[in-house]
Amino acid sequence: MRNTKQSSLVLDIVNKSCNHPTAYDVYMESIKIIPNISLTTVYRNLNKLVEKRLIQRFELKDNIVRYDKDTCHDHFICVKCSKIIDL
Repeated sequence: MRNTKQSSLVLDIVNKSCNHPTAYDVYMESIKIIPNISLTTVYRNLNKLVEKRLIQRFELKDNIVRYDKDTCHDHFICVKCSKIIDL
């Protein structure tokens, strides 16, 4: 994966987030820095970062997908509301 400005930004946003953001959350933060970035670019970079194991993807019920930094920690995921809590 090329280290582009967009991929670096997406990685930085996920790594600094404490709330396990969705792709849309990452997109909303990204446009503050790169106003012309597209949601497609954010999705593409999130997928590449997951493939490279630089971030984690959580696929929850109702097709909700959230992301987290790839550090060694466990999670509690509520089966009713899909809330993710770091342990």
